[in-house]
Amino acid sequence: QVQLVESGGGLVQTGGSLRLSCAASGRTFTIYAMGWFRQAPGKERESVATITWSAGSTRYADSVKGRFTISRDNAKNTVYLQMNSLKPEDTAVYYCAVRAGPGRTSLPIHYDYWGQGTQVTVSS
Repeated sequence: QVQLVESGGGLVQTGGSLRLSCAASGRTFTIYAMGWFRQAPGKERESVATITWSAGSTRYADSVKGRFTISRDNAKNTVYLQMNSLKPEDTAVYYCAVRAGPGRTSLPIHYDYWGQGTQVTVSS
């Protein structure tokens, strides 16, 4: 099992910035990739950004490219999401997730463990 604890959400104005953190504990040696996903009311959960744990390869949703940056600190078993130039359409609950073991990483279904989520609200 891998446990995840997210932090850093909140209320910000359009154009502002937030930094989300997600700390993993437990069987962290099984981590192949970590990702940030979000779910707005009435919408499906979608991928925001993912990163492979060893190589650090990243992938971003088109809607956040150039504004969001995912990074990881292997020593702290923590992944971050730096969000700049935030827009009202970025408002959602943001979830951190872990894929244990090699495989595909692009969709929520590819992930094995999930955090509790943190609310991000961008006011216009």
